[in-house]
Amino acid sequence: MTTFHPTFRAIGAAVLALGLVTACGGGGGGEAAKKPPANPIATGQVPSYYPSAYSQIVEASKKEGGSLTIYSNTDQENWAPIFRDFQKKYPWVTKIAANNLDSDEVFQRLLSEQATGNSPADLAVSNAAQAWADFAGRPGTLLDYASPERDKLPDFAEPLPKVYAMSVDPLSIAYNTSLLPEKPTGLKSLAAILAKDPAQYKNKITTRDVSGAFGFTVSHAFTEARPGSWASLQSVLPMARPETSSGTQLEKITSGEYVAGFFVSAAPAYPVVAKSGGLLAISFLDDGTVALPRGIGIAAKAPHPATAKLFVDFVLSQEGQRAVAEGGLTSYRDDVPASDGLHTYQELVKSVGEANVILPKYTKVPDDQVKSFTAKWNGLLGH
Repeated sequence: MTTFHPTFRAIGAAVLALGLVTACGGGGGGEAAKKPPANPIATGQVPSYYPSAYSQIVEASKKEGGSLTIYSNTDQENWAPIFRDFQKKYPWVTKIAANNLDSDEVFQRLLSEQATGNSPADLAVSNAAQAWADFAGRPGTLLDYASPERDKLPDFAEPLPKVYAMSVDPLSIAYNTSLLPEKPTGLKSLAAILAKDPAQYKNKITTRDVSGAFGFTVSHAFTEARPGSWASLQSVLPMARPETSSGTQLEKITSGEYVAGFFVSAAPAYPVVAKSGGLLAISFLDDGTVALPRGIGIAAKAPHPATAKLFVDFVLSQEGQRAVAEGGLTSYRDDVPASDGLHTYQELVKSVGEANVILPKYTKVPDDQVKSFTAKWNGLLGH
């Protein structure tokens, strides 16, 4: 597995920062987000298009003890409506444990435990494409499972064999409206705003640390899709400082330590924007918005494989995608409409245009290219 910077193993600080920022809020319309209506759940019933043999999975799940363990890089606030509605649908699942690790640690821990044959993990969830490609490419890591929801989903719903997309979350520009005089509409727009007073904005911009799996994935995908963006990056990166989590970025933008940040995940940003009274806002990049699939896969030796299958199928279903959206992630099924507090991929396409949505591939970038890109990026940062 490609080795990333050790700061991405400092899990506790990143989790704490995310918890603090989602609690204190942030903003964009001056009003708190309206609560979406209740999600109707058909308890104990599966969609009519599921095969008749699916009842065997349901019955097997009932015998597994009602537990499920997930290794993920996903915040508890994002999980809450998903777990709530999954347990409404399958009420015998009484205990769901999901940790909040960094993108690399999800796979490092799984690999270490799987090597000893003693892992409690049923599912892996992460949106680090590079790390997923490495992990899924190793034999004996993932269970081969064909979801009956697959035919209802777009092509990008299965970024790798045995790996499905739970959500497709866009990256944004987040900015402090009291400190940045204009709304940046993209990277080129941000560069033009900063160029008006470079001294004022020195060290006042933040971006994701490309030494970590997440930061590398989104930054590399953007420049690969928009090679001309290096011209803007040559202006912006010398004014920027890297951070290892969107939670930290949002906290520091809201406090005024930074005036803006780019490649900030929208998932943790939405509640911050909604609660800030207009102090914090986000915009999607009109010159290329990276929308990162959040992969989910079943561990090869999952202690509760039937329950894990039910969970995968649920998060891919209409009911599950509605819960995914309520938790602040971005759903992508056509039959889940955007509304108050619910964000969708279709909403993003409408905002920036389909041609400006960049969907990173779950492929492993060769180590020499990782080193070359990281050196170029960090060189512009002055590192």
